[in-house]
Amino acid sequence: MSLEQEVELIRRFPIFNKIAPAKQKLLCFSSERLTYTQGQEIFHMGDVGDACYIVIEGTIDISVDRPNGASPLVISTVGANAILGEIAIFGSVPRTATATAKTRIEVLRISADLFRSVIRENPDAAIELIRSLAERLANTTAILTRETGSGS
Repeated sequence: MSLEQEVELIRRFPIFNKIAPAKQKLLCFSSERLTYTQGQEIFHMGDVGDACYIVIEGTIDISVDRPNGASPLVISTVGANAILGEIAIFGSVPRTATATAKTRIEVLRISADLFRSVIRENPDAAIELIRSLAERLANTTAILTRETGSGS
């Protein structure tokens, strides 16, 4: 994928589509394109959040650990054009979930420093990030409520 194609890819994201074209190019040029095979972890719950990822191709399961050695609970499955890993960057907390390739995937890895810089310099991007995180929190809460049988 060329730099121009990567720029077109990130322009599809509300977080990135309002930033200056030069910053979009810098973002893509400075990011790393990675490939993971089915079953490979991108990051694990509890890891330090050093980057976020934009999914170019493939499907990723997002899961959380359960107590007593039970198998992890898949709380979401994301595909192309999804962004993940940003919570740990902005929350200054360890990774809140594990991301595992469900299929072969390609991602753009954006360093925490670069991602923070883009958000700091672009208020519209910051607002979109907050909206996205709020939506994700609401969805995760609904799944966990159903799973644990609480909230009735």
